[in-house]
Amino acid sequence: MQISSRFTVAVHVLLCMELLKGEHKITSDLLASSVAVNPVVIRRLLQQLKAAGIVRVARGTGGAELMKPAESITLLDIYHAVECVEEGELFHFHENPNPLCPVGRNIHGVLDGRLAQIQRAMEREMESITLQKLLEDTREKICCNS
Repeated sequence: MQISSRFTVAVHVLLCMELLKGEHKITSDLLASSVAVNPVVIRRLLQQLKAAGIVRVARGTGGAELMKPAESITLLDIYHAVECVEEGELFHFHENPNPLCPVGRNIHGVLDGRLAQIQRAMEREMESITLQKLLEDTREKICCNS
């Protein structure tokens, strides 16, 4: 199991948007240069974040900005905006375990509830971390490493 890089790229982009606003026009080219990806990747991510109500994107070179305060955006909000988790399930279960095998016949009964519990715990933790907290941590790192 691995969460795609879309999630961490989205967090990176949102942090850049807030930390660089006022100094730079927040464009997909600027964000792409920070993340070191093609601007097309950033534009797709911004569209997902826009659809989730997290960012506002002006056409052309208008730039992007947060639609709501950083303290009201959680890692879970960002995760839900950009990750394509089918049917809300983080863990993908192999499709056809062998019903003739004692393990194959019982694997869903053994794992399904536990995997759901793990996912709920991860989501609770992600919900407790705001973009504001990450901004504060980033500012602190910038000050200490300058």
